[in-house]
Amino acid sequence: MKTLLIADDDPDLRLLLQTTLEDPAYRILEASDGESALHLVRQERPDVVILDRMMPKLDGLEVAEAVLADPAIRHIPLILLTALEQPAVGGGEPAPEVFAYLLKPFSPLQLLETVRQALDQTSMA
Repeated sequence: MKTLLIADDDPDLRLLLQTTLEDPAYRILEASDGESALHLVRQERPDVVILDRMMPKLDGLEVAEAVLADPAIRHIPLILLTALEQPAVGGGEPAPEVFAYLLKPFSPLQLLETVRQALDQTSMA
């Protein structure tokens, strides 16, 4: 069974993501802020992490930077959900390298395909 982590502060979007990804082959974890998401990534080591760009405590980019800086978890594919055309950190620096950026609104099929591609990548590594 593959573990997916959904991190978004909007409960309606978390429910939509969970419903879209619902599959007996997946165990889905949820976090409502970036701090909780980072804790779950370190504790649970999910196979894929889906992060909202804008969350309280730590935003999606800060979580991504922390994950990518940690050799024990940097292999986990990160999918960043964003309403911004060009994701960037404060001051306009380039965003961290993540597996995929999905622009909101995105289609459920696009999300499913991106998650499958991320899981395929991890099974080849």
